[in-house]
Amino acid sequence: MSRPLLITDCDEVLLHMLSHFEAWLDEAHGIGFAFETGSFGEAMTDKASGETVAEDRVWPLLTEFFRGEMHRQTLVPGAVEALGRIGEVADIVILTNLGDEAHPWRVDQLANHGIRHEVVCNRGGKGVPARAIIERYGAGRTVFVDDLPVHHASVAKHAPEVHRLHMIAEPRLAPAVPTAEHAHARIDDWPTATGWILERLGAQ
Repeated sequence: MSRPLLITDCDEVLLHMLSHFEAWLDEAHGIGFAFETGSFGEAMTDKASGETVAEDRVWPLLTEFFRGEMHRQTLVPGAVEALGRIGEVADIVILTNLGDEAHPWRVDQLANHGIRHEVVCNRGGKGVPARAIIERYGAGRTVFVDDLPVHHASVAKHAPEVHRLHMIAEPRLAPAVPTAEHAHARIDDWPTATGWILERLGAQ
């Protein structure tokens, strides 16, 4: 009989990213990043001119950060312990929205933090790749954890039977983002989330 399955995002779920991205933008580019507003596309401001950074610069800046600055990222409290407990009873896959070229970077980064599970890279909505992962593992029960509402909507469309947990582990961002409409629950810390996940996986 196949084991249940946890599919989890990485940034702002397992590893803090935005606070480190904010510091790097200031240091390297003189850009302020007010991510507490909850509006990523409008959060960047050129400190010298006061102008909002053009939207077409956002992805290149993110790519530059992930290519050279991933070592800055720090663990979300309780994440390693939670994955250890969940991994006793379930398979775990980390589904991260980075290009395929970043796969070895993410694998090494997570391993350096003591997290060694399959990593799947993806662009766009996570519903289709989540469905493929579920079918590949033959999982009867699955929990999906992500910080972005758009991915909960995508999974709800393509894998509606999956239990969906909305988690934003960055305390400066969490208050600005409402609970995802297509998530079953919102829990922003791993010690609390672990019990919820294990219950949905049929493990307690």
